[in-house]
Amino acid sequence: MLLLETSEDILPRKTKEKDNLMEAVENRKVKKSVRVRLQKEEAAKQKEANSGNQGDASASLKSVPTSPRKMRVVADMVRGHRVNYALNVLRFDAKHSSAKLEKLLLSAISNWQAKNEDIKIEDADLYIKDIYVDSAKILKRLRPAPQGRAHRIRKRSNHVAITISNNTGADLELNSQND
Repeated sequence: MLLLETSEDILPRKTKEKDNLMEAVENRKVKKSVRVRLQKEEAAKQKEANSGNQGDASASLKSVPTSPRKMRVVADMVRGHRVNYALNVLRFDAKHSSAKLEKLLLSAISNWQAKNEDIKIEDADLYIKDIYVDSAKILKRLRPAPQGRAHRIRKRSNHVAITISNNTGADLELNSQND
């Protein structure tokens, strides 16, 4: 007697095969080409799921040989402002720290572009969401003083982290208060 399989019998078998394939991938029992293909499929699914989500981008600068207090003065000038305005302020400011922050902001912009390839930078209304200046390592030096004494000199450095984002509904209200 010939038995015909129904679609109900076939479906569980396919899902079992797929589960076995995923287990085999985890246990490294499949060919490299199959594993690479599955990884590419997963990456494509994630990219498709995140296509409408324009995320934040950040950049950081470590061990800048400038006092954190001096760097914070420049960082406070651009915090919360739009990227174009911040670039103009940093480009034409005479402080030494502004040149370093300008390069850091340009790096954050390029990181945003790499993260959101399908969106033009001109269409996105980018602004500086966060900017932090933290103290870093302090180099301690001695300077000769009168009568055989020595005064300690602290050469300070800092770390800077910047996050940029595009304006959305809630962000627009916060940003309009800063302008």
